[in-house]
Amino acid sequence: MEFFTKTKAVKLRSHLYKYLIADYDQESVRQTRHGLSRKAVVWLVELVDGKSHVIRLKNCYGKYLTASDLPFLLGVTGKKILQTVPGNITDSWKMEWEPIRDGSQLKLKSWCGSFLRANGGAPPWRNAVTHDEPPTGSTQQWIFWDIEAVQAPENDSLVDYLSSMSSFSTVPDDVLVAISGDYNISGPSSQLSIVPAARTPRLTMAKSMFPRLFSSPNNKVCFSFLETW
Repeated sequence: MEFFTKTKAVKLRSHLYKYLIADYDQESVRQTRHGLSRKAVVWLVELVDGKSHVIRLKNCYGKYLTASDLPFLLGVTGKKILQTVPGNITDSWKMEWEPIRDGSQLKLKSWCGSFLRANGGAPPWRNAVTHDEPPTGSTQQWIFWDIEAVQAPENDSLVDYLSSMSSFSTVPDDVLVAISGDYNISGPSSQLSIVPAARTPRLTMAKSMFPRLFSSPNNKVCFSFLETW
């Protein structure tokens, strides 16, 4: 738990080497291999007043990772993981997770004692995320997650602006990475340690009307703007 008191944002990577991502429908949660340049894989850490053993994880849409009561499929024990906002004060506990460390990895325990689980296999299980009872046998690793500490965006409006432009292929993904300031987790398996990743290109801004990407003599990624009159 001490790790989360010092970390503002994280990425969670499953046993399949896929990242936990808030889907664009702003309702479902799944796994993706493309975690380097997508802000939807970043989860902001919120501590819970009066409950030092649990946290909340908030995504880029302002919604929380939530262990719902809804079955993932009829006839199976797994329940859906959703993105939600508190409807009222009585259901906020469904958004609370207890981090349980196991070596260099951790498990996230829900309000009802189940664990966040990264599923695999054929559809509809492929890339699905549920909360379920602790698995046994060959699936016992499915509730273990690697955690990567990342720097929370300092200017959300800038990130949102560039992300909306990227959907029209105006700004490439590597430019979005340049403002994310990612960090990696490294160190011996007996402990979690945070080590800054290699310096990423910096994003510089000029007076703007129309954007254009170019490289500066110092090998910085620059986001230039041309003005017309």
